[in-house]
Amino acid sequence: MLMQHAEPAADAGVETQTDVRAYAWVVFALTVGLLLSDYMSRQVLNAVFPMLKATWGLSDTQLGSLSSVVALMVGVLTFPLSVLADRWGRVKSIILMAAMWSLATLGCAISTNYGEMLFARAFVGIGEAAYGSVGIAVVLSIFPVRLRSTLTAAFMAGGAFGSVMGMAIGGAVAAHLGWRSAFGAMAVLGFVLVIVYRIMVTEKRLAPLQPAIVHDIKAANLGMRMTFRALMKGLFSTRSIVCAYIGSGFHLLVPAALWAWMPSFLNRYYGMAPAKAAMIAALFVMVTGVGMVVCGNLTDRISKNAREKKWLTAIVFCLACFVLLALAFRMPAGIVQLLLIGAGMFFSAGATGPSGAMVANLTPPSIHASAFATLTLANNLLGLAPAAILTGIVADRIGLLGALQLVPFAPLAAAIVFAIGKRHYAGDLDRVCALRDAAARGM
Repeated sequence: MLMQHAEPAADAGVETQTDVRAYAWVVFALTVGLLLSDYMSRQVLNAVFPMLKATWGLSDTQLGSLSSVVALMVGVLTFPLSVLADRWGRVKSIILMAAMWSLATLGCAISTNYGEMLFARAFVGIGEAAYGSVGIAVVLSIFPVRLRSTLTAAFMAGGAFGSVMGMAIGGAVAAHLGWRSAFGAMAVLGFVLVIVYRIMVTEKRLAPLQPAIVHDIKAANLGMRMTFRALMKGLFSTRSIVCAYIGSGFHLLVPAALWAWMPSFLNRYYGMAPAKAAMIAALFVMVTGVGMVVCGNLTDRISKNAREKKWLTAIVFCLACFVLLALAFRMPAGIVQLLLIGAGMFFSAGATGPSGAMVANLTPPSIHASAFATLTLANNLLGLAPAAILTGIVADRIGLLGALQLVPFAPLAAAIVFAIGKRHYAGDLDRVCALRDAAARGM
């Protein structure tokens, strides 16, 4: 009984109308489309580094700062902007954010010096800061609980696909029309998607797809805003949700490190030219994105009738990544090593979908954007941000291969954290659902 009312009941009604379900998929496609634009605008810079260096005589430190300032803005502003979006309106916030990063990307195209470019890139980061958390909150609010892992993984995989597209398309445009046109193309794509999203997606059209409890909570919030203390209590209410945040952050250290260092690894240990190394490395990025989607869908299928199995799949994916990559980086260079690396990369972000589903299940719908902002913050602080620089620091001491041999221990640590969370999940979920039901009756 508890299992039945704890998760599926909240989304009753979403599956009863086939026309509504069709619209839900339209919203999902448009929201993922904006995520692709997000990462294309962010990563197109990497494709034009040599041109910017030649045009303005920039140092490598200055080039790096143009990339890092985006990550800095995202890390600092994700949480506060997501909280504001929960209160101001998620659809309006998405439109404003996408318009801002598109306008800032256009600003990059017309920049005349390093200072102007740095300023424009900072606003790219401000616009993108809360999009991931707010976008996935919108998506999860209109789909059944049983699809949460699949949808979260598919949505987050958009970052990997967008990164590849940004570098590939941006590089092709820059080669034929110049680096300014590369930024301009990304900006135009963003503006087109903003206009389409504004026309197609509104809070009013989303309302019939959302469970009744969401509307009750929203109505209550109009008269009484949640205090910061209450928000923190909702975000960190149980041990299992803290484990979901930490485990997710740890396990993403692997893809972040390998995305950054695979071109160098292929260049140094396989003798590939930089262009070929970058192309092969992009394939590994694609494998990671495909793995996220497949692992998320597999999680939903396995955990359909057993809620704790979300944790089990996350643990298995992390252990598979650890074993495959630990073996791969201890083998001699060759096709077998590359195949094992590819297999490890397939599972390297596999826990993304399960982690997102855990967070959604363990927090009230009214603060889902804030909850995913917290997950994004953990992902950045524990995995994405330190991965490349920590690997580089170790590589300076024991070589790049030695550093990459240590990277797989991150998902092993994540598996341990997920195992701890699994022990507490059933009881924690029952308590969260009981509190949610009590709040709904009190309204």
